[in-house]
Amino acid sequence: MTLATPQTPIELVVFDMAGTTVRDDGVVEQAFARAAERTGVAERMPWEEALGYVRDTMGQSKIDVFTHLSGGNTELAERATAAFEGAYAEIVEESGVEAIDGVAELFGELRERGLKVALTTGFAPVTRDAILDALGWRSLVDVALSPVDAGRGRPAPDLVLTALLRTGACCVQSVAVLGDTESDVRSGRRAGAGLVAGVLSGAHNRATLEAAGADYVLDTVVGLLELPAFRVG
Repeated sequence: MTLATPQTPIELVVFDMAGTTVRDDGVVEQAFARAAERTGVAERMPWEEALGYVRDTMGQSKIDVFTHLSGGNTELAERATAAFEGAYAEIVEESGVEAIDGVAELFGELRERGLKVALTTGFAPVTRDAILDALGWRSLVDVALSPVDAGRGRPAPDLVLTALLRTGACCVQSVAVLGDTESDVRSGRRAGAGLVAGVLSGAHNRATLEAAGADYVLDTVVGLLELPAFRVG
C-alpha cells in the first residue's frame, strides 16, 4: 500500500454510495434476488455463480452487470435492471435506509473547509434520488451522479471525471475518491485522482482494495479527516 500525500491540495471528494456512505446490509443482494426471480436473468448459470458475480462487481453499473448475466441479451438486461431498481426501492420502503455513522457530519465539515462533495453510484437516478431524499442529503452534496450522467459506469473513470467537470475542480490531482469496492478504487486510479482510498464498511476486503491500487484503506469514510491531506494545522 502506498501512503500517498497529494502535492496538489484536495478540492473535491468523490464518495461512492451503497457500502461507503450508505449502509448496505445485504440490500443489493436482496434486490438482485428479487430481480432474478421476476425476470429469470440468472437462469443461464448456477445461482451461486451468478450471486458471486454480483458480489465481485459491486459498484459497477447495474445494466452492465445484468448484460453479462443475461449472456448479452440487452432486452432482458434492461428488464432485469428495472426490476432490480424497483426491488431496491421496495426494500428501502420496507426497511428504511441508513447512513454510515458520521457521514452527514463529514460532508458538512468538508464543505465548511470549502471543498466540494460528490456522490457516485452504479444505481439508476431514480434509486439514487430516493436514497438522497430518504437521508435528506440533497443540500449536503454538490452533485450526485449515476452512470447515465457520465457515459460509462465504474471501473471506467467517467463518473470521477464528470464530478470534476460539474464542480469545477482545478485538475484530477485535486480529487480524492473513496469507495468500498475494487471498481471504486480502479475508477479513481484510472481518472488520475490525487488520492484514492478504500473503505471496509462494504463489499470488499483490505487485500482486494489494496490490490486495486488504494493509497489507504480506512475502516469507514469518517477516517478521511485523519489522513495527511485532510489534517488541519
